[in-house]
Amino acid sequence: MAPVPSERRLDGGKDYPLQEVIYLLLCLGFGVAGAVVARIKGSSMFLWFLISAIVPVFGLIALVLYRSDREEPRRQCPGCGRIVKIHDALCTRCGTELEYPDVVIEPEATAQRG
Repeated sequence: MAPVPSERRLDGGKDYPLQEVIYLLLCLGFGVAGAVVARIKGSSMFLWFLISAIVPVFGLIALVLYRSDREEPRRQCPGCGRIVKIHDALCTRCGTELEYPDVVIEPEATAQRG
């Protein structure tokens, strides 16, 4: 009787080489690290988990270099009073068109430290 090749097992399963398993664990680790950093920076955890897991090293580097929304200056909407980011052109609550303000509110990150 001839030995069964590793690609065709009797139970229908497939042998996974150790290198593939290590690569998948590495991708998972980078994905989790990306999600944690995204949470700290105030970005989408799920989106950055996927980016960091699919493109392990470059995804995490891109996230670290990506700007943080918590460090953006803010302003108050004259229509409804909601605090919005300074780069928003329209208020998401009332739809008021926003011009560049005379008074800028400090960023979230600065306000939470003090």
